[in-house]
Amino acid sequence: MIFSGHIKSSFIDYPDAISTVFFVKGCNFRCDYCHNSELLGDWDIEYDERYVFDYLNSRKKYIDAVCLSGGEITLYPEVLDFLKKVKQLGFLTKIDTNGTNPELIKKILSKKCLDYIAMDVKAPIHKYETIANKNIKIEDIINSIEIIKNSEVDYEFRTTVCRELLSEKDIIDIAEHIRGAKKYVLQNFRDSESVLIGKEKLNPYKDKELLSIKDKIKHHFNTLIIR
Repeated sequence: MIFSGHIKSSFIDYPDAISTVFFVKGCNFRCDYCHNSELLGDWDIEYDERYVFDYLNSRKKYIDAVCLSGGEITLYPEVLDFLKKVKQLGFLTKIDTNGTNPELIKKILSKKCLDYIAMDVKAPIHKYETIANKNIKIEDIINSIEIIKNSEVDYEFRTTVCRELLSEKDIIDIAEHIRGAKKYVLQNFRDSESVLIGKEKLNPYKDKELLSIKDKIKHHFNTLIIR
């Protein structure tokens, strides 16, 4: 596999563990709020597997987990073999996905090479293509949600929220669709130069507004957090 980004140490990407995060290039979505827009086009930085495993072997004492993000990791079928190699080194493993490849997700989960999976639930079902800015086979999203909910692997669903794209009703609709999930994360939008649509085009919710929404949907989940 070839990666186009690397966070050497992270305290937030894997729950209760120190992780390192590798980012793949390429995504089948074009969400306006995407913070990794540089991974969608040409990008000169590349890390091959030799770099990855040299780094992991040198940092075994300091890193607990390896997170694979993007872009969209399930565009790469070879991720399964990669995860197996990482597990053989003794690391915890995690992937971030948009849920568009339920077959590969199911296969990865069945091979016992994954410890944690985070799926971005972008929008209510009826609004998915509007948020992703792509044609979508919505059955794949629905199937991925059910596969993850019924797996034995730790997981979270998460939604990035901003005023211009998701209303309070939209967020409540998402929560009702994934109700019964172990963990749901509301990620308030944060503006930056790397946002796909451009800086100062989108706005986050106020903290008190998200707390109000949390109170309305928290009964659907074991854990609901605002990040």
